[in-house]
Amino acid sequence: MGIRTHRTDRRARRSEFDVRRTAFGFAFLALLVCGAGLAVRAALRSAERHPLVAGASVAALVVALVLLLRLRRSRRAAAKAAAAAVESAYEVVDTVLEELPEADALPPPPEPVRTPGREDEDPHDHEIDPYDYEGMDPYDFEEAVAALCRRDGCLDAEVVGGAGDLGADVVGTTPDGRRLVVQCKRYTRDNKVGSQDLQRFGGTCYAVHGAEAAVVVTTADFTDPALEYAERCGIVCIGLDGLTAWSEGAAPPWYASASVRAAEG
Repeated sequence: MGIRTHRTDRRARRSEFDVRRTAFGFAFLALLVCGAGLAVRAALRSAERHPLVAGASVAALVVALVLLLRLRRSRRAAAKAAAAAVESAYEVVDTVLEELPEADALPPPPEPVRTPGREDEDPHDHEIDPYDYEGMDPYDFEEAVAALCRRDGCLDAEVVGGAGDLGADVVGTTPDGRRLVVQCKRYTRDNKVGSQDLQRFGGTCYAVHGAEAAVVVTTADFTDPALEYAERCGIVCIGLDGLTAWSEGAAPPWYASASVRAAEG
């Protein structure tokens, strides 16, 4: 005797309403909408200040859409792919935002201290005590001396020192029309300018550079033989004390040079 079996119509089973499957579908749809909305919102907020963040967010969303289209037949796989893509987008945004400094977090710039006669230059170029010549590097020292010359009337004074300068670091024209040539020696206190330094400068300042006012400025001092040679050649020597006095308003050295020339004449 045969046993009767109860066959269930597959079509009827498929047509039955599944509450769990429907709820899962709505939850998955809500997840996609919320994730896309948050990603777009983050991208719009950072697009103006951080274009890189906006580009990363858009790229992540595109990847998520491609994954959803390819895996649309498998709801579970699509949900996992969408969640992973949205999470990746958030990670990219957070990483980029952490690497970019906030404007409010940047420290305020320090107050500049101007070198005399350099009001027309960027105050952040050389933020240093204008009278701390010993603390300057050689280039800053030359720039400070040129600024003093411009302050006291040599409006065309400029730094020309460098390789092959033949002893001329600053050149210009004095207010009375003479050719000014200055050599700058940024030495330490225990390293005086010697006679050999003066002889090298004396051999080029007049013959090569056509100086009518020759000056040597140093942050140290001069040896006695150097001062003797300078006096014979009409070169004005300015040590640290004289340089500080010049900075504080004393007569510029080319007036002393004119007196020397007048005495020689």
